[in-house]
Amino acid sequence: MSDLLTPVLSANWGTEKSWKLDSYRKAGGYEAVDKALKLTPDEVTNLVKDSGLRGRGGAGFPTGMKWSFVPKDNPNPKYLVVNADESEPGTCKDMPLLLASPHTLVEGMIIASYAINCHTAFVYIRGEVLHVIRRMQAAVAEAYAAGYLGKNILGSGYDLDIIVHAGAGAYICGEETALLDSLEGRRGQPRLRPPFPAVAGLYASPTVINNVESIASVPAIVKNGAAWFGSMGTEKSKGMTIYSLSGHVERPGQFEAPMGITLRQLLDLSGGVRAGHTLKFWTPGGSSTPILTPADIDLPLDYEGMAGAGSMLGTKALQIFDETTSVVRTTLRWVEFYKHESCGKCTPCREGTWWLVQLLRDFEAGKASEGDIEKMLDLCDNIGGKSFCALADGAVACVTSAVKHFRSEFEQGYHTPAWELFPYGRSALFAKQSEGAHA
Repeated sequence: MSDLLTPVLSANWGTEKSWKLDSYRKAGGYEAVDKALKLTPDEVTNLVKDSGLRGRGGAGFPTGMKWSFVPKDNPNPKYLVVNADESEPGTCKDMPLLLASPHTLVEGMIIASYAINCHTAFVYIRGEVLHVIRRMQAAVAEAYAAGYLGKNILGSGYDLDIIVHAGAGAYICGEETALLDSLEGRRGQPRLRPPFPAVAGLYASPTVINNVESIASVPAIVKNGAAWFGSMGTEKSKGMTIYSLSGHVERPGQFEAPMGITLRQLLDLSGGVRAGHTLKFWTPGGSSTPILTPADIDLPLDYEGMAGAGSMLGTKALQIFDETTSVVRTTLRWVEFYKHESCGKCTPCREGTWWLVQLLRDFEAGKASEGDIEKMLDLCDNIGGKSFCALADGAVACVTSAVKHFRSEFEQGYHTPAWELFPYGRSALFAKQSEGAHA
């Protein structure tokens, strides 16, 4: 099944010192920049539009279309901001990309900045991943020294500076407007829209915000053409992308494959669910996407396929859980995360996630009361869609989907603790002898 893999972004991850400029250039790096600078900015934008590239950060908005929203008559400077604040539970594709091949992102940023007439670009990286920040800073320094950044890039007359910014280390700063507030030196909180960032973003100027993988895909598109990119994937979800498998699989990791591959095929590539166990539930795109069951294993992992199943592709972070896992416990841990990471700006999210945690702890401890499931779903109804950003939506999506598929497990929380039904030690990948512990 190895022919299912389409290594493009990950093609040189295994080469010696793949993160160095020399290694990247040997693999054809920065050829796309030379090609792009010979085109007009509009031609580059149209090329990305024609490719069908959609944002790889979760929303799936067409990348080229987002670039075209930048007003050309606005006298303020234009900015490109790359969102590298990867912190969704289960999501682990951008950090490996930046560690293994940071120049792929640098090259993509040069091309994207040129397309939107931007002369200052930012990479916003979550502050905890110091090794990634240093790797990115080193790559940017190499690009400056080689003449790919700074004044008059490759003799084209185009100038660009890239700034690597260490973020505040808050999940909310992955939301694009909260990221902008953080980048400006303020507390990261979502902004009311409109105005949208394309009109008034960073420093109230036109701003394009893209995910790492979205921008990193641009050099390959410029180099190989829109038709090449469109030949992979599905009709409406084109190209290749990085799927992250974690949890109860034999070989977790990143798998770069065409959009529309199925979980069954990815499990074949990763050695399947851990030996002696069976699939119970899974997330297609991180903890904020509604969970799915083994019945959905053959659905195409693209935007339309997941929407049809009542979920979302999100960040393509596939968390795999086998039959030893308590759905109640898993949902509680996710909601505890969202409660902790809520910025507190919106009352439904700030208060609602707190109350969800209290109810879920009762279900976990077997102390819930009759009617608490309905109370919990009513809470979700009062939280979802009623906040400034999508954090609240993610917090309730995991709850409502868990109840939808595993209601009987929550009903058992009226009388039996989850750790008695599903001893937690059994679900651990590296279980100790004391399997009965529920820490």
